[in-house]
Amino acid sequence: MELIFEKSRPGRAAGTVPASDVPETALERLIGPELLRDTLNLPELAEVDIVRHYTRLSRRNFGVDVGFYPLGSCTMKYNPKINERVAGLDGFTALHPYAPEAFVQGNLQLLYELAGYLSEICGMADFTLQPAAGAHGELTGVMIIKKHFERKGQRRSTILIPDTAHGTNPASVALCGFQVATVRSDAEGGVDVGHLRELMTKDVAGLMLTNPNTLGLFERNIEEVAHIVHRKGGLLYCDGANANALVGVTRPGDLGFDIIQLNLHKTFSTPHGCGGPGSGPVGVKRHLVPFLPVPRVVKRGRRYRWSEDFPHSIGRVRSFYGNFNVMVKAYAYIRSIGAAGMRRVSENAVLNANYIKERLRGHYQLAYDRTCMHECVFTGEKQLRESGVHTTDIAKRLLDYGYHPPTIYFPLIVREAIMIEPTETESKETLDEFCEAMISIAREARENPDLVRSAPLTTPVRRLDDVLAARKPDVCWTVCQGE
Repeated sequence: MELIFEKSRPGRAAGTVPASDVPETALERLIGPELLRDTLNLPELAEVDIVRHYTRLSRRNFGVDVGFYPLGSCTMKYNPKINERVAGLDGFTALHPYAPEAFVQGNLQLLYELAGYLSEICGMADFTLQPAAGAHGELTGVMIIKKHFERKGQRRSTILIPDTAHGTNPASVALCGFQVATVRSDAEGGVDVGHLRELMTKDVAGLMLTNPNTLGLFERNIEEVAHIVHRKGGLLYCDGANANALVGVTRPGDLGFDIIQLNLHKTFSTPHGCGGPGSGPVGVKRHLVPFLPVPRVVKRGRRYRWSEDFPHSIGRVRSFYGNFNVMVKAYAYIRSIGAAGMRRVSENAVLNANYIKERLRGHYQLAYDRTCMHECVFTGEKQLRESGVHTTDIAKRLLDYGYHPPTIYFPLIVREAIMIEPTETESKETLDEFCEAMISIAREARENPDLVRSAPLTTPVRRLDDVLAARKPDVCWTVCQGE
């Protein structure tokens, strides 16, 4: 498909400007010559060309409003449009970050109450809403851990991370100056408690654990894990990226976690992906509250105000107060579905994942044959062994069936991994149609493996050179012109 610049024809225009009926004034007098350019290479097209170009582009886009998007560990669920409408109200979108407190009492109240709701949902004492995304929340959480030990006068050098962790976990730890030590998984896909006990010394600041983990499995030994970490004076951090399986059912704080980051852009009604904006609030138990970022919203009588009067805070981690409109959507979501609705979200997310697991278990090999939580993980080793078809071939073939592929090759401890997260918003009919597509691909892999290996066959773009696309992305027309 041509770029709009390539469709340009000199002299073609989408409209005409009427002749001026007032005296002309030189642009240099109005704008200033230092801001003017002699040439500006904008595309020249008729209105119909522009409309057709962008309409075609929009039809090639894929999102949850178009179809099923089972991207594992990303919680690509449908988000009610009412929450977008609420976040789009003038009182929120026209808010200036320097507006006096007296003018924005309602907005401050929303922030204050949202922090309270998240604290109640997670079993924490308080939350900061500043971090801009999940990984940013992780970084903030590890900064709080570091500050905690500095205040205690302890120099701890290491943080433990399971081998199933998200890749951002070790990155966040390293950025804060800690070393990373990896904890093995056991035969059931949970933390190897024996290995944890061996690694957990008084030089370790804590364990960063995702629960449910990236295998879609609940950590059965979480109470013992918490006991091992706490007995050595460490802190237990929860990567809350998979909270969609827990909200309303159990609280990480009650499981022994001291600190957690949530991804509002996954669990709490903001579309996930395409670079944001996201939001990664961090919640802590009472002994870590003094270290939360500033400024914080406090309530004095019936008034809300910003306060920086927290001398042990790690300081500011984000310009102004975070991505406010994402918080508005989370607030509207929580208020609209309530505690009972929150529980149904988790129950249905888990039910849907287990339904897919059971429907596909005879066609794809399960990585760990256990009841799963919000996502199920298969391995494509059977297809590779029998037909030479890789997991990436299966994912590409799904595009021909009209589905966004699931996450593949993650978590890293599963060879040829296929991670499917259906979320709670999909119907049984949608799940059945998706399963039929997966079953058809398994049959094609046996009977006509070349067909699967050559997929996709129906998409505007066939297989990309993944290495070239990562190393030399072609995303800017001007750069391409220069080359």
